[in-house]
Amino acid sequence: MEELNCSFCGRKKPDTQILVAGIDAHICEKCVDQAIGIIQHEKTGITELENFEDLLLKKPKEIKSFLDDYVVGQEIAKKILSVAVYNHYKRLKFYDEKNELEIQKSNIILVGPTGTGKTLLAKTIAKMLKVPIAIVDATVLTEAGYVGEDVESILSRLLQSADYDLNKAQKGIVFIDEIDKITRKSDNPSITRDVSGEGVQQALLKLLEGTVVNVPPRGGRKHPDQKFVEINTENILFIAGGAFDGIERIISKRLNLQSVGYNSSSKNFSFNYEDILSNITPKDLKDFGLIPEIVGRLPVLSFMKTLDKATLKSIMIQPKNSLIKQYQQLFEIDNIDLTFSNDAIDYIVNQAVIYSLGARGLRSLCETILTDAMFELPGTAIKTLKITRNYCENKLKGIAMNQLKAAS
Repeated sequence: MEELNCSFCGRKKPDTQILVAGIDAHICEKCVDQAIGIIQHEKTGITELENFEDLLLKKPKEIKSFLDDYVVGQEIAKKILSVAVYNHYKRLKFYDEKNELEIQKSNIILVGPTGTGKTLLAKTIAKMLKVPIAIVDATVLTEAGYVGEDVESILSRLLQSADYDLNKAQKGIVFIDEIDKITRKSDNPSITRDVSGEGVQQALLKLLEGTVVNVPPRGGRKHPDQKFVEINTENILFIAGGAFDGIERIISKRLNLQSVGYNSSSKNFSFNYEDILSNITPKDLKDFGLIPEIVGRLPVLSFMKTLDKATLKSIMIQPKNSLIKQYQQLFEIDNIDLTFSNDAIDYIVNQAVIYSLGARGLRSLCETILTDAMFELPGTAIKTLKITRNYCENKLKGIAMNQLKAAS
């Protein structure tokens, strides 16, 4: 029996609510809604870009102010990101086909240790702008024809995030995490192909620059009998992030070349990690293993600072969706009043610094501390729970570090 699917977007019948049958074709409820929108556009003259008016009116200061509510610290990264995002969507609003001057989009790359907020920044911006976002892991990508996922699967996820609305997907945001894991494995020629390194970088080039790609709507590998959706990536904003572990040595080596003499290096360049990372340049990314073509297509470069104790404590308390507020909300649903003492917060922060897990380590620790309470207290007569330092120490006693890492 032939499996029915939508002739327009390719969705299979089980994935639709309504599939209207025609003589030789079928159409799902999503495509019907999209067709209604096109008809309304033709009747009213409202352009596609005007549907994004609220998004486009956000100024860089407004974007950064919104980020401040959810992301603690990282002032330089938030400023650079706000300007880049504003310029990207401003470019969509004021682009005129009659104008000979074409403004190129500015994709972004964020460099910083794990747990510093790279993914959170991308998610928060997408939340503010109300655009679809796809978060993908570069480590699973391989060249076409090899075991793994094709690069086009990135756009399949964006299309799914946009609920198969092609217009929204073509103005969305793609966050490529762990981009440092697809660097060149070696500068030396080899008889084996680098199918998950340089090969993936080559495949990403056209996507980053802007091209029309045939994308399988449901993801997976391409095959000849499959129906595709054409997605234009010209207006999709790509944000890449990676830890680039060890890049500080490359930066240090470059900085030391500016010194003269045997002892001048040690006298003039006593940097810590943050000081070194703040001097990062595109050349450092190239020396780390990104090919020059992909570095050129990620022109906006920013770095993320390592989170210190003060910042980690602020993350637990200050943001609108801070960890403590999240757990308090969870307990409040069961009519339990949850509070943390200052000593308990300081202890959790100190443990996160020791384990070097960044902001993710805070959640791992809180989960470990509160698991027993979340299991035992719902449905009991206990209506208050105060977390103290002694309570935290008892719950974390004997917990292996690798368990915390697995939970983060």
